[in-house]
Amino acid sequence: MRGNLAGPRLLLRRLREVMAEPIKAQERLDKIVVLIASNVVAEVCSVYILRADGVLELYATEGLKREAVHQASLRVGQGLVGLIAAEARPLNLPNARAHPGFTYLPETGEEAFNSFLGVPILRAGRTLGVLVVQNKSHRTYLEDEVEALQTTAMVIAEMVAAGELEAIAQKNTGLDLSRPIHATGVGLAEGVGLGHVVLHEPRVVITNLIAEDVDAERVRLEGAIGRLRLSIDDLLSSGDIAASGEHREVLEAFRMFAHDRGWIRKIEEAIRNGLTAEAAVEKVQSDTRARMLRQTDPYLRERLHDLDDLAHRLIRELMGRQHGPLSAELPQDAIIVARNMGAAELLDYGRDRIRGLVLEEGGPTSHITIVARALGVPLVGQLHDIVSLADAGDGIIVDGDAGEVHLRPTSEVESAYAEKVRFRARRQAQYRRLRTKPSVTRDGVDITLQMNAGLLVDLPHLVEAGAAGVGLFRTELQFMVASSFPRMSDQQAQYRQVLEAAGGRPVTFRSLDIGGDKVLPYLRSIQEENPAMGWRALRLGLDRPGLLRTQIRALLMAAAGRELKLMFPMVAEVSEFIAARTLVEKEVQHLRKHGHDLPETTRLGVMVEVPSLLYQLDELFAEVDFISVGSNDLFQFFCAADRGNTRVADRFDTLGLGFLRALKSIVDGASAAHVPVTLCGELAGRPLQAMALLGLGFRDLSMSPASLGPIKAMLRSLDVGRLSARLLPPLEPGHPENDIRDFLQRFADETNVEL
Repeated sequence: MRGNLAGPRLLLRRLREVMAEPIKAQERLDKIVVLIASNVVAEVCSVYILRADGVLELYATEGLKREAVHQASLRVGQGLVGLIAAEARPLNLPNARAHPGFTYLPETGEEAFNSFLGVPILRAGRTLGVLVVQNKSHRTYLEDEVEALQTTAMVIAEMVAAGELEAIAQKNTGLDLSRPIHATGVGLAEGVGLGHVVLHEPRVVITNLIAEDVDAERVRLEGAIGRLRLSIDDLLSSGDIAASGEHREVLEAFRMFAHDRGWIRKIEEAIRNGLTAEAAVEKVQSDTRARMLRQTDPYLRERLHDLDDLAHRLIRELMGRQHGPLSAELPQDAIIVARNMGAAELLDYGRDRIRGLVLEEGGPTSHITIVARALGVPLVGQLHDIVSLADAGDGIIVDGDAGEVHLRPTSEVESAYAEKVRFRARRQAQYRRLRTKPSVTRDGVDITLQMNAGLLVDLPHLVEAGAAGVGLFRTELQFMVASSFPRMSDQQAQYRQVLEAAGGRPVTFRSLDIGGDKVLPYLRSIQEENPAMGWRALRLGLDRPGLLRTQIRALLMAAAGRELKLMFPMVAEVSEFIAARTLVEKEVQHLRKHGHDLPETTRLGVMVEVPSLLYQLDELFAEVDFISVGSNDLFQFFCAADRGNTRVADRFDTLGLGFLRALKSIVDGASAAHVPVTLCGELAGRPLQAMALLGLGFRDLSMSPASLGPIKAMLRSLDVGRLSARLLPPLEPGHPENDIRDFLQRFADETNVEL
């Protein structure tokens, strides 16, 4: 038999009155413990709050010695209170002293009490403290009493979150919720940003916790769940889910959870106990999150993310709030914190206010990473649970160079990073002064420095950074940020704008590199074991010639009267390039037949990124007008190491002997065949690696705009002839020098090369 449900509701009503009183925090806590003890018929009620140093401090008590308040403490994991904090779940014991984890605190006078009930004080699944009741008699507390205590713990959690208890914290013992956090993830876009947290899908702060009318709250819940289900069904049935920023599999999981009766029953139970509908959702999700965070199964943890998202959506539905913040409300130094987000969603924010981006997910090749790099926004990814640890407005530092994030940093850390930002600004000013200087080595060798781009917003960097042209324009980004397949007229307009913005400088377009990990939400995707080596890029284009021909026609029309440079990615056989060239020739014939203007010249090339081409170089050079080495993919395929897999991404060195020999064979073959060769990718944008490329014989590099200054500074201080004379012998078999990275660093130090 269940107990009388009036108890928890009566307690909540009285708590609401206490919360509304204009009294100090300590007095409010003291009244709360008296109310709880009375409601649960307990002789003791105590509140322990978690401090930033991992200690649970007694903040208020009814029944224990009052002088122990702010004096008695336990570490997380120590005693029953510490056990509850560590495991984030209730503990209900008829004989606490018999429990192996029991720890006696003589200063509290608790030796007379036997039965024990403790619950964690949770917010967003994060433990902020522990709430305890005790009795002298041996008894097991009723389910209703456990529920009442958990519900009351929510009220205390909001006091902590609101900062009310900071006023009564002892000197030099801040609370855990405000403690500085240093987290290490993966640096995905370079740069350093200092600012304040903006949650991409912000948690709505629930101020109305206690229900006036339980039946009315159940009706509100029912209506909100109905609307939520309809919105998910509409998104799935329409097929146009790009605007929501959620992928289909996530929406399918949402639909499953939104119809889960067990989840809804728990929310209804919390409402019956006196919470408002939104507070009930928050409570159930906080309990679920605390429980699931202890799981090691990655599938279950992924489902936790889905449940978090669904609960936040339901709360916003209940409170009539929109999804995501308004750009107009962004602070001037916004650091966006999100589980993940689409490329289009980042572009929706005002670029002039974004100082950085932090993601729980994200990888080096993800869409959002590519766009962040293009915008020059520092990005750190793969930071587990950062969304639940951060609150809107928290101070935060993003170090995309080191892959580190400092949440609520100390003043010392903030000062150190402010100096780092000033130093970077001074370096950038030096690089800007090099903008009009020629890209010539110390011994007079001309080097062509170009930039990589993919969006119109990239093009102003062409002049700002002093690039000679665009060595790689990723045409797929236009498709990724669109909510539906771009029409040929839209593509043509985009490509024409790019050529006009380039102001006569050369632009090398790469045909669509979609498929694999670059999934367009409006195209049906297929599941592949190894998507990076699957049905993508030119393979997809040749199998879907209508797709490729539409793009080719748009490019030909956009480049009318100009030069068109077009290269094809993911070519494994020379025959694939010949098939693509045939499509171009057919489109030229079609446009000429219908009286359209054509480019003055059309040059077609290949991205060398599949190792099989290394053994077809003579045949390849006989067919192409130019080549571009895609160093990112070539390296991962060469070493069979997925660059998105953190376990192996750094296992092999891009300056390893095998890879450098492969690059040397490409540049030597291209030189002998008089075929222009460019190298694109991360190698070109890192001074030490770029120095090696110049030593191998590369004379045309393309990189991110931010890398142009450092690379120009390096090459202008480099005697490339001297470097080649010393670098090439170690590439021969049997040479004693086998650590090329160390050799290059020594050479740079000896000859004063600016790295």
